[in-house]
Amino acid sequence: MGIGTRLSKLGRMSDEHFGFINTPTYRGSTVLFKTLDDLEHGRARYTYGTAGSPTVESLESAWTSLTGAAGTVLCPSGLGAVAMALLSTLKQGDHLLVPDSVYVPTRALCSGFLARFGIETTFYDPLLGGDLERLIKANTSTIFLESPGSQTFEIQDVPRITEFASRRGIKTIIDNTWATPLLFCAHEHGCDVAVEAGTKYLSGHSDLLLGLVSARAQAWPALKKTHQSMAMLPGPEDCSLALRGMRTLHIRLKEAQTRGLEMARWLQAQPEVATLLHPAFPSCPGHALWKRDFKGSSGVFSVILRPGFTRERLADMLDHLSIFGMGYSWGGFESLIIPFDCREYRTATRWNPEGFALRLQIGLEEPDDLKADLRAGLDRLSAPGSAAEDR
Repeated sequence: MGIGTRLSKLGRMSDEHFGFINTPTYRGSTVLFKTLDDLEHGRARYTYGTAGSPTVESLESAWTSLTGAAGTVLCPSGLGAVAMALLSTLKQGDHLLVPDSVYVPTRALCSGFLARFGIETTFYDPLLGGDLERLIKANTSTIFLESPGSQTFEIQDVPRITEFASRRGIKTIIDNTWATPLLFCAHEHGCDVAVEAGTKYLSGHSDLLLGLVSARAQAWPALKKTHQSMAMLPGPEDCSLALRGMRTLHIRLKEAQTRGLEMARWLQAQPEVATLLHPAFPSCPGHALWKRDFKGSSGVFSVILRPGFTRERLADMLDHLSIFGMGYSWGGFESLIIPFDCREYRTATRWNPEGFALRLQIGLEEPDDLKADLRAGLDRLSAPGSAAEDR
């Protein structure tokens, strides 16, 4: 079946719900057992709210099928999913490898929380590829990947890394949120565990927090056990919204790609823009790997402005945009823009662009309106009298 047909069918159990197309939203903690023997032996499809419900199971089974995994667990947020994945592969005294371009809260989790439990993290250049093997220690148990990298969009050589990791008995975890399983199948490329922030494209409407963690057969038992130990489930309403979002995921991703590419080409041609960081363009580090491994692109990318603009002018540009909003997250219907600067936290690579950097999420507004909004903002940025000042 094609992806649109699959997404319309996955996770549905109509026969169990009186023929209704969508699984009802089950809210509850207590599940009643019919007999003492059933209670003592846990003999029931659902035993307690934290062990799942039909709503949770519908989303888990749909995601497992979509990703080609052995199983899936759900978490209350994308960062929660990252933590769940890491805690299922790490133990005290282990060594962890993490790309320097990783999502900043993931970096904080590794440097802070995991360090408290005796887990050492080494941040590495995301473009190392096979050379990453040189950083492996005797106690390296896990390699974390994020491709493309958060904010700066470096593409990693995932098949190369997972090949040598598997050969050495090291588990691999990837944050695959930007591409989703529709554009990059993490497990087919050798990743043991894949993390997705359902908050983003699966939701599609910026109205829920959700994390999904899928695992291949060898990693699945540990992931499931860790999840059961923590009972870290999202709310049933969020699961229902995610199931609804899944039905249109492929259509929205197609539009995100089309509009994202159009806006990226337009921005690349603007005189105020020095560099475009979009995996589908040669100017992005790892572009050749993206062409080899990915089925397409989503609607999130970055630009680096040419040097010479002041922070005051940047604020004037951003503060008065009429369509683009300033806010975190992405994957919804609305366009977003935020400035960023990686210099404070990069440790394995050097981030020192000459101009300001901006990350954009292209939503479902008309591209001509988005261009007009950005052009007006760029005019404010480059208005006469915007003399350069030392950043």
